[in-house]
Amino acid sequence: MTKPIAPARNGRPHGWAEWSSLLLILAVATGLRIHGVGFGLPSLNDPDEPLFIMTALEMLRNHSLNPGWFGHPGTTTLYCLALISLAVGGIGIATGRFADGPALTAAAYADPGILFLPGRLFIVACGIACVWLIWSLGRKLGGPRLGLIAAAFLAVNAVHIQYSQIIRTDVHATIFMLLCTQSAVAIARKGRPRDYVMAGIWAGLACATKWPAAIIVLNPLCAGLYRVSIDRSEWRRLALLPAVALAVLLIASPYLLLDYPAVMRNLAGEARTAHPGATGGGFLANLGWYAGHPLLASFGAAGLALVVASTLGALSRPRIAVAILPGALAFLVVIGAQALLWERWIVPLLPFAALAAAASICWLADRLRERLHRPLPFIEAVAVLLLALPMLQAARAGAAERALDTRQVATAWVSAHIPPGSSIVMEHAGFDLLRGPWRFLFPLGSAGCLDARGILTGQIRYSRVEKLRSGRAVVDLAHVDKAMMPGCHADFAILSHYDGYRADPAHFPDELARYAQLLRGGSQLAIIRPQPGLRTGPVVRIVKLSHR
Repeated sequence: MTKPIAPARNGRPHGWAEWSSLLLILAVATGLRIHGVGFGLPSLNDPDEPLFIMTALEMLRNHSLNPGWFGHPGTTTLYCLALISLAVGGIGIATGRFADGPALTAAAYADPGILFLPGRLFIVACGIACVWLIWSLGRKLGGPRLGLIAAAFLAVNAVHIQYSQIIRTDVHATIFMLLCTQSAVAIARKGRPRDYVMAGIWAGLACATKWPAAIIVLNPLCAGLYRVSIDRSEWRRLALLPAVALAVLLIASPYLLLDYPAVMRNLAGEARTAHPGATGGGFLANLGWYAGHPLLASFGAAGLALVVASTLGALSRPRIAVAILPGALAFLVVIGAQALLWERWIVPLLPFAALAAAASICWLADRLRERLHRPLPFIEAVAVLLLALPMLQAARAGAAERALDTRQVATAWVSAHIPPGSSIVMEHAGFDLLRGPWRFLFPLGSAGCLDARGILTGQIRYSRVEKLRSGRAVVDLAHVDKAMMPGCHADFAILSHYDGYRADPAHFPDELARYAQLLRGGSQLAIIRPQPGLRTGPVVRIVKLSHR
């Protein structure tokens, strides 16, 4: 790691240059994350966003602190979303937009953006906080130079920007993981009782947000064990860590105990061995996928090489390594060992990767100065620009793709080609289509295909959705009970999940059989595919179904 820079003579920490640079980086991070944050709305392109908002809304409707869902477990995120929904309702009632709470609920079911956009902005704020925190962590480890470079890399990281715009737990959990790591560094250096207590608090909150984030406790644990190896009397302080972490977990998410049957059901539902488009190929293949896809796409080949080099180099500095590497490497091992592959699972590691890349640049710059015996005052800035500009281009391309999703292209096609009054069965939450002159059916597990407008008018609760899903991984035609499939017949079908199953027929023969039953005798009218740099989303097929 790089040598910290000495304070300025006036006693202030490095003067205006550091703070102005940090403000610029935060401004860039904010702009990139806010730009296009309303993508897709009123349609809901991410299938998991409705889970979080509907669960938060249900807590308010039930006047209960029990989320009733613990799949992530996501408790801290759900509580924050409930408070945001409460604030939206309070402001709306105060300004006369909504008459009361039920009026807010009815409006949100008609236009999800009322609650989803504020929820996304909360996640945007979490993403910006991650940029701030990695600057703070880097500054503690190697001075302002290291912190600013790490913050700059994370600010323009395309994958981090993408998931800073989606209501999920990944970016929120990353905040607590970074705070826990900062406490781990403090433990390695000073070992004060309050450092162990704070590490336990952050680890407990990380676990209450996302189960695998609990692994970050290894950072303060290993830092404490490092100190114990030097001074045996540190054992008593180290014992504070697990005690505080467990206590905070249960305080932040008490219904993990009070509603443990729901916890067990949700965990069983999350433990899947296959998922369309996300089935893994074993530990080494999974690690290769994470390196070759989200990490390579967001850092570039040179950036990824710097990350690996710095990670290996940190092993020679145990006092630093024990406070940072154990949690990060264990997290990578855990996600690599899973049966499924999800790009979002790498999100908590992106700040650590940014820090590693920054450390490599600082080390190389120092070696180059020593070799040339010249000050080279702008060498880091040049290196950062060379690496960050392609990353920024990837981020801009990702934003452009999200702005034109295949499902929104399908909406335009339907509007231009399908006659008014037709019936359509669709698999995605196409709220933009519901305003049109068609009748829509939506698949809902054991209930078969239900009238979409009727579902929304009745303000279906998420607990009802979960019951009808019966533990199924996805809400789509592939998971409708076979006996209920005749009720899904319509004039047309908009299929957004079909190709995911077609790509893996060995794992999903029953699901494909349901599609075959529906599509028999039909004719394909349009196929809309994602195109890199232009649009994202699943392959969408629009089919005219046969009348039989």
